[in-house]
Amino acid sequence: MANLRDIRRRIKSVKNTAQITRAMQLVAAAKMKKAQDQALAGREYADQLNQVLVNLKENVDEESHPLLEKREGEKTLTLVISTDKGLCGGLNTNLLKLVRREENETTTYATVGKKLRIQLEKTGDPIKADFPVEDPVAFSEARPIAKFLTDEFLEGNYDKIKVCFTNFVSTLVQEPYCSQLLPIEADKLAEKRDYEGVGKDEITDTDHSSAMSKDYEFEPSPEVVLDTLLPQYLNFQIYQMILEARASEHSARMVSMKSATDNANNMIDDLTLDYNKLRQAAITAELLEITTAMKAME
Repeated sequence: MANLRDIRRRIKSVKNTAQITRAMQLVAAAKMKKAQDQALAGREYADQLNQVLVNLKENVDEESHPLLEKREGEKTLTLVISTDKGLCGGLNTNLLKLVRREENETTTYATVGKKLRIQLEKTGDPIKADFPVEDPVAFSEARPIAKFLTDEFLEGNYDKIKVCFTNFVSTLVQEPYCSQLLPIEADKLAEKRDYEGVGKDEITDTDHSSAMSKDYEFEPSPEVVLDTLLPQYLNFQIYQMILEARASEHSARMVSMKSATDNANNMIDDLTLDYNKLRQAAITAELLEITTAMKAME
């Protein structure tokens, strides 16, 4: 049985751990709020861009643009957006499981985040590129990623470009999600992209009718406007997906650290109870020894 000194040491150690996990919880909560605010800030822009694209695709031949061209092959480049740090529960593990379900024999990877890049390297999967992204995320950091993916597609190196990331649903719920980025599917051009569910909520018929009812005039032509908007659309999608992944990361880490702090506090309570019991037993033993000695001296 542990003595009083050992229990005191354990209580001190667990208290120090609880302080660290509590601090990490607060930091993650602050970062999560910033990531959500970033996603919210782009919602109005996304809605307007989607409405223009809804109208624009009705005025052009969908197969006329190379980014809309469907190909027969299955050679795929998948961008995997994971975390740089751990201590975020099963976030990366769940995403990796989805990545494995989506892959085929010809899949090549590009990565954002160290955790799954390291995991893919360990299993010998081909990695075409790796992109470091700071926190908080700047829109300028999404541009080179989108340009790289677009160039690989236009050069004919790959038939499909996919993005796998963790979609932020709520503080307690984050879902791994894979979306086809290229070729752009014409019927999904108007998908909503916001922090409540990237790639899940499409513009409704009412929104579609509202967009079509607006009298757009495209100068110099719909084709030229489409050629300008689609790269911007791709830039924004990559940016929004990274924001989703970051919000999910900080949320998962906050929940994980809160759970660790609660467990540490429960352990401290149990150790304190054991300490008090052992201390009471020691006091009782001392009293018995004193009483016995006094009896013997009578």
